[in-house]
Amino acid sequence: MSTQWHAGSRIREKRLDLGLRQAAIAETVGISPSYLNLIEHNRRRIGGKLLADIARALDVPPATLTDGADRKTMSLLQDAAARAATTAEVDRIEELVARFPGWSALIAAQVEQVATLQEQLDALSNRLASDPQLAGSLHEVISAVTAIRSTASILVGPEALNDDWQSRFHENIHSDSERLAQSCQALITFLEVPETEKPDFRSPLESVESFYEAEGFHMQGLEDGSETVSDIVRRAGLEKKSAALLAARLRHYEADAEALPLIKFENAARSCGYDPAVLAQEFNVPILMVMRRLATLSADAGHPPIGLVTVGGSGTVTFQKPVAGFALARTGGNCPHWPVFNALTQPHRPIKERIVMQGAGQDRFLCYAIATFSDELAFDARSLLQSTMLVLPDVPPSDPDRSAPDQAITVCPSYTCRCDEGALA
Repeated sequence: MSTQWHAGSRIREKRLDLGLRQAAIAETVGISPSYLNLIEHNRRRIGGKLLADIARALDVPPATLTDGADRKTMSLLQDAAARAATTAEVDRIEELVARFPGWSALIAAQVEQVATLQEQLDALSNRLASDPQLAGSLHEVISAVTAIRSTASILVGPEALNDDWQSRFHENIHSDSERLAQSCQALITFLEVPETEKPDFRSPLESVESFYEAEGFHMQGLEDGSETVSDIVRRAGLEKKSAALLAARLRHYEADAEALPLIKFENAARSCGYDPAVLAQEFNVPILMVMRRLATLSADAGHPPIGLVTVGGSGTVTFQKPVAGFALARTGGNCPHWPVFNALTQPHRPIKERIVMQGAGQDRFLCYAIATFSDELAFDARSLLQSTMLVLPDVPPSDPDRSAPDQAITVCPSYTCRCDEGALA
């Protein structure tokens, strides 16, 4: 895995921070300085006793050296490189984050701030262009200004007016001026945002995903019965559309938890290696329910990190639980070789594929995907196609002569995907 490769960079940085020489560390752990040099330059994998010995020599926990770089930071840096279309070394982003976490976090924070400002700008532009209330307010302002200008031009014209007509025109100007003031105030009120309110420009889906992420994608209140769906929705404090979407997803969660009790399901999942087809047969439930349930298992309970993604018939991501090394772009730009997209062309056919990510990390995943229709098929009904993919970590085969079913498909990150170019050439 990539975290093993980049443990070398962390070892080197920690050794230099302590002012220790390679020869001294190598002698302490019983290896040659040249071998330690290969490790520090990420040219040799490291683990087990040697990793523990080096960590002990550096007086740090082994996890400090092996934990992967912050995936959120990496994702933001990748997005920045893609947007800017620069010649940045995207294949060395993990090394950058591992070696310079402070600077990487600063750049990522600025990228996130720029993205937020761009979203706010786009939202305001759309609001200015299409909001009917704004259009009505502007129409009132223009109408009042036009009326005042027309009346004023008569009063200053060459034709003499008697007192009665002058009085009428003065009254018109006064009433139109009041109407203009009211229209301007309404427009200002409409455009102003109170300083105490921070506008949320996230879509309902993004708001729901953020809440799920904050909960670790595991709703303990629904598991032990201490909370209802309404309790959680109320606690989330989301706006109306987001709250409705959250409630719908939580009802799925509640039904899944009732059909697949947590303790019994956890034990069964461990015993079969988290194979959704085996679990679906054992519990006699739909495979989609099993896939959703597996994604709720917490890593804190000793389970592997399990990702889940659903996409609509157009290929747009409609829900995602990312894991280290895996995340799909929400709208387009993803590698077409992911099984979740392949499944869309073969509805109701289960697909199991081993995936290897391009790049220095060579992250590996075991993916289960299936596409289904939202309702029963009928000629007079409109059914929507949706594909779901479960993502599990995969251990590379030790035998290079493994049979074809265990061979892996290579996919590329969305920010460097060029897989379609060959087909278009």
